[in-house]
Amino acid sequence: MAFNSRFHLGLFIFLILTPFTLSFILSPSPQPEPKPKPTLYDILPEYGLPRGIFPDSVESYNLDKDGNFEVFLKTPCYVEFEYLVYYAERITGKLGIGSITELKGIEVKRFFFWFNVNEIRVDLPPPSHSVYFQIGFVNKKLDMNQFETVHSCMNKYGILLSSCGGSLRQVLQLPAPVNMQMLVAE
Repeated sequence: MAFNSRFHLGLFIFLILTPFTLSFILSPSPQPEPKPKPTLYDILPEYGLPRGIFPDSVESYNLDKDGNFEVFLKTPCYVEFEYLVYYAERITGKLGIGSITELKGIEVKRFFFWFNVNEIRVDLPPPSHSVYFQIGFVNKKLDMNQFETVHSCMNKYGILLSSCGGSLRQVLQLPAPVNMQMLVAE
């Protein structure tokens, strides 16, 4: 009789615990949350390039394992370095250690003409503190200091775009309107 009651108790416990055990075994283990995708400004230094090669209006980018990339800006824009540089809304190229080749979507103004930038590179190692823009067969050397910070976008008239924050009054640095009634009351 004792054997029979132990058997029933064991069977009872087995039937009760089986669904819980199976659900625990068959349920997928919690996966760690994926790390957020690094920004383009985080990726560039990994390739030995300064963060400020691209303006602050980068909305997204794609980079494949071969180094081919696309960068999407909120709007086309201009940035004033030693020369005025134009960035199209979509920029493509091939990212490598110390260089961006096969570049499309960046132009530089020299005198009254716009020229396509085909390549951007830096000397590695040791760093030369220069960034080279290849325009056709011509290389233009610019000081690396100009590219250490990410620059704000401007429109073609030199006014900061609203995506950079601030109001038009702040951009143009206009004084606040004066309340004439307050001046008369004094």
